[in-house]
Amino acid sequence: MMTRVLDKADIKAKYAAERAKRLRPEGNDQYQRLSGKFAALAADPYTPYVERAPVADHVTFAFVGAGMSGLVVGARLKEAGVGSFRLIDKAGGVGGTWYWNRYPGARCDTAAMIYLPLLDETGYMPSEKYVRGPEILAHCERIAKHYDLYDKALFHTEVSSIEWQEAARVWRITTNRGDDFTAKYVAIGTGPLHVAKLPGIPGIENFLGKSFHTSRWDYDYTGGDAGGAPMDKLADKRVAVIGTGATSVQCIPQLARTARQLFVFQRTPSSVDVRGNHPIDPQWFESIVSPGWQKRWMDNFVENMGGGFPAEDLINDGWTDISRRIRTKALGGTPLWLARLLVRLRKAFNIAPSQQGTARVQAAFESADIEKMEEIRTRIETVVKDPRTAEQLKPWYSQLCKRPCFSDEYLPAYNAPNVTLVDTDGKGVEQITETGLVVNGTLYEVDCIVYASGFEYGANFQLKTGFDLKGRGGQMLSNYWADGLQTLHGLHMHGFPNAFAVQMNQAANMVSNIPHNIVDHAATIAQVVAHAERNGHAEIEPTQEAVNDWVRLILTTPPSMITSADCTPGFWNNEGQGWNEKFRRSQGHPGGAQGFFRHIEAWRRAGDFKGLVFSK
Repeated sequence: MMTRVLDKADIKAKYAAERAKRLRPEGNDQYQRLSGKFAALAADPYTPYVERAPVADHVTFAFVGAGMSGLVVGARLKEAGVGSFRLIDKAGGVGGTWYWNRYPGARCDTAAMIYLPLLDETGYMPSEKYVRGPEILAHCERIAKHYDLYDKALFHTEVSSIEWQEAARVWRITTNRGDDFTAKYVAIGTGPLHVAKLPGIPGIENFLGKSFHTSRWDYDYTGGDAGGAPMDKLADKRVAVIGTGATSVQCIPQLARTARQLFVFQRTPSSVDVRGNHPIDPQWFESIVSPGWQKRWMDNFVENMGGGFPAEDLINDGWTDISRRIRTKALGGTPLWLARLLVRLRKAFNIAPSQQGTARVQAAFESADIEKMEEIRTRIETVVKDPRTAEQLKPWYSQLCKRPCFSDEYLPAYNAPNVTLVDTDGKGVEQITETGLVVNGTLYEVDCIVYASGFEYGANFQLKTGFDLKGRGGQMLSNYWADGLQTLHGLHMHGFPNAFAVQMNQAANMVSNIPHNIVDHAATIAQVVAHAERNGHAEIEPTQEAVNDWVRLILTTPPSMITSADCTPGFWNNEGQGWNEKFRRSQGHPGGAQGFFRHIEAWRRAGDFKGLVFSK
């Protein structure tokens, strides 16, 4: 069976109808956290908790978060001569996302050559184009060992408070383990997707069987391990998975191989394209490695993702294919950075664009996207044997409405006789009972529920970190950001001297390769701190004027497909609630990722650190 040919109007109407089914007035409040009665689900199943004495000392730099942000910033600071560095993390070790997410089948969905940071510096060759979770975690540990970042680190430790001490001009940090120490500089890099959440399904607390979140996988119950050993303990178990996002696309094929019966409960299907993974050839790898090779690859990816028309696509994957289609079909040869610049100029000079020209560009964008999504929907019909299941797996939205997924194993899993797709037609599971889940009045009895329900994304700063930052004059960062982010370059905050926020908003905002954001911010932090240390400065702080100018620039960024309220609800578009000015402040540079990287590289190269004030 082939997908019937639909005209654009029919497809857009279908998109709107599917979106309407999924809208919920409560938005992000439909979810609940792993706290209170669900606190046990948040425990660390991977590393035993070890008692230790409280710490009371001073370090030059303290970093909250031992994921890639903390590791790369620590590495760059060590290279710059800042030896007194401390990582603090609630996990039992380094790795961040890759410490927690050890579910079966986990792997990066961006090419390892640009996803794994500091390959150049550590001399490591990835085993595959898209490496598995254990290899990513091992690389994080490799960075920590290479740069001696385990020294002074505090694991299984949660920050309680961070307060600026005006007289001493240091930050005082307290933790839930009685630590009370100071640091000249602090940085927060806890990541946008680290606080797990559960669906707000009535009766969720009543289930008497086994349940866990994918970021706290219980291999004692399932058998197997993160390395791919079969989950043989599920041979007599009926397993339910709630969620069909990026995590499920990776773990469902693994569960399908071993569970007696697997029920997949779906509210919205993912867009799943070809993965095309393969081993890395050592001879080929040796041929591309030269000083600075990884930066060249990262830059090439950014260029192919929207900066222009580079002569070569070094990555050549599903991400660059999306962008290439849009550029060639929608812009007719106009680089995206130039298209964005024209939009900004029209706004700045109040020039109304040609309605005919705008409509033509919009129509071209839609045509390019529809063509790709029709390919994806047709692939489902080709791979999935049962026509009803195939129809339910089709994504009816524009590709960038949700994070695109890539897998060669996910769709074939539904051909297995022990796998059942339970499509909820956008409504979600109605109820959880002591023995199972109810959809459309039917009870599906199961032994285990796996929550692939994702992480807090739209929550405020304090909710996601578990603490607040008290700056100059007692000002709280949560209050400073109450109306939306205020930063210079997404990194510095006025009123919070010697503090840095390592995140992608108000900066490159590059969702297709988050480590690139981290690597770039680390370069800025290392250069700024090294300058302050060399010149005997006690404080670094942006002016409020510089922050205001930067926020105004960010607000000129045209709305993207990712954040469009016209998309089916998800964490990228505030669960379909739309993005007011507060949320629009979380956008990136109006020139896109490449526009930001060009700006900040020129800013660093100039060496005058415009917008920052250094005080002795």
